Amino acid sequence: MAAPAMQQTSTQEESPDLEKNGHAERAQWVLNAPEPPGLCSELLDSVRDKILPCGNNFMSLKNQSGRKHLVSFLQGVFPILVWCQSYTVTKFKNDLLAGLTIASLCIPQSIGYATLAKLDPQYGLYTSVVPPLIYAVMGTSREIAIGPVAVVSLLLPSMIQKLQDPGANPIAYRKLVLTATFFAGIFQATFGLFRLGFLVDFLSHAAIVGFVAGAAIVIGLQQLKGLLGISHFTNKTDVISVVEAVWRSVHHHWSPLNFILGCSFLIFILITRFVGKRKKRLFWLSAIAPLLSVILSTLIVFLTRADKHGIKIVKHIQGGFNPSSVHQLQLNGPYVGEVAKIGLIVGVVALTEAIAVGRSFSSLRGYHLDGNKEMFAMGFMNIIGSFTSCYVATGSFSRTAVNFSAGVETLVSNIVMAITVLVSLQLFTKLLYYTPIAILASIILSALPGLIDLHEAYNIWKVDKLDFLTCVAAFLGVLFVSVEIGLLVAIILISIRPGTEALGQLPGTDMFCDINQYPMAAKTPGVVIIRIKSALLCFANASIIKERIMQWVTEEAEDTKGNVRRTNQLVVLDMSSLMDIDTSGIATLQELQKNITSHGMELAIANPRWQVIHKLRLANFVSQIGGRVFLTVGEAVNANLDTKRAGSI
Repeated sequence: MAAPAMQQTSTQEESPDLEKNGHAERAQWVLNAPEPPGLCSELLDSVRDKILPCGNNFMSLKNQSGRKHLVSFLQGVFPILVWCQSYTVTKFKNDLLAGLTIASLCIPQSIGYATLAKLDPQYGLYTSVVPPLIYAVMGTSREIAIGPVAVVSLLLPSMIQKLQDPGANPIAYRKLVLTATFFAGIFQATFGLFRLGFLVDFLSHAAIVGFVAGAAIVIGLQQLKGLLGISHFTNKTDVISVVEAVWRSVHHHWSPLNFILGCSFLIFILITRFVGKRKKRLFWLSAIAPLLSVILSTLIVFLTRADKHGIKIVKHIQGGFNPSSVHQLQLNGPYVGEVAKIGLIVGVVALTEAIAVGRSFSSLRGYHLDGNKEMFAMGFMNIIGSFTSCYVATGSFSRTAVNFSAGVETLVSNIVMAITVLVSLQLFTKLLYYTPIAILASIILSALPGLIDLHEAYNIWKVDKLDFLTCVAAFLGVLFVSVEIGLLVAIILISIRPGTEALGQLPGTDMFCDINQYPMAAKTPGVVIIRIKSALLCFANASIIKERIMQWVTEEAEDTKGNVRRTNQLVVLDMSSLMDIDTSGIATLQELQKNITSHGMELAIANPRWQVIHKLRLANFVSQIGGRVFLTVGEAVNANLDTKRAGSI
């Protein structure tokens, strides 16, 4: 009996050393992991996923002939080659009806949105031809209707007119719009190619709700220019400047006839929409109401010669095919840097709207929408669009809803719509000469109520008060400052959301959880454990996260009276949620290490992801923290306890 007892005692004495060696060995698993895939490898994998239906499954391609390889490649680039194989006459009938229906809505909206973007009317029609055709062969959503939209049409001039005045120099202004469209397409395609869809999340759902609502009010106020027949109007987009311009104009030069004509057809459009919502079978009535308004109002003006009595008309609309605009792109001019920034902002906003619209309707049909493939398709269509006199196109919620209600089956409806618009450009532009501008304003005004979602704002308030604050900030920023400031405020508020949480150990378990969520979680003496909740530690949030970590550290190091109570020796950063880090994030961690060291403590990291630890090793950060890298938070805590025991012996 004595021998086994002695053997058991010996084993117990050796177990701390064995466990310590186990900790060290597992830490080496983290530090000695193979290098993650490089940029070229990731790019090739991403391209392979985009262009090959089977993605990385090369075994399925191994025994295929060159012809089958080519077919697989083409099917990956052009999804239309896949679903067209099961296309039927019945589906075509449904798509034909849906395409003609959304074309009747698209034509007047496109002309109105072009004027909102401070471009000639034909550029809105051009944007409803080429981008829908490109998306039809490359996109994956079955219901989405592509073309110009109100928010993008407002956002572009709000920023570009600071570089070129559209009234004083319309040609130079148009060139910058086309260049911004090119950059928007480049950024969108890049996001899709490199799977950077998370960047769109910098504009959260709440931020978009507030931004779109604010933009809708600004757009509505700006349409008073056309509705009242005002000649001179402000170029600013904040509500105060617009209201001041309307107030000054009303007291001097405005046309009651424009107001009466515009309001009459606005009421007509709203009534048809109400009827269409009440009786689903009459959805087509609200869809054709804008086009019917254009036709009737144009006839009224032509027959009565109302343009001689103060009714402002569109006048000449250039017809024909989309002209080439490659030579108009300003890729080496003095404004190229600013225009690239504008392209990035507009591209992100357009993507956010399109993906939100596409996913809303794909969920109703029960199929998955690949966000990265959508971004790549939309980026490519805007690049081609910038070569063919189009400005930024995206998915329209109003036209997509009509498309869905019309029973659309596939993207052939976009092709039908584009062909219909093209025929109109060829044959009917001269008939639009007498179209009243007030009617275009009323068509835009009729689309705005759908952009203000009070019900969704209330839901955001119920679920997340901080998210609601982001929504309100975006709304007020757009309304009282400018469109881009509204977006910037929303992004800033998103980035300052709490990105850290203090952890404690749940009694009787090896789990470390948020001490606020689990009050029973016990803090470990001598150790401050903090989890970084953000998926990306980058320039946008690194400083905020560092400040919050230091706040946790100083709170733990001082009592309520501010007296130092030096009991902590180690700060553990749980990086299990951190997917990636950039150079700004690494520099911030290095600064954090110095600050923690100056407080007499040490820094350790636990469970870093593959890309993160690889970059930290290349930046020599691992050596700067003395190699204190652990597989789990528990092992970091145990290592600190072992160090304490060793120091006390």
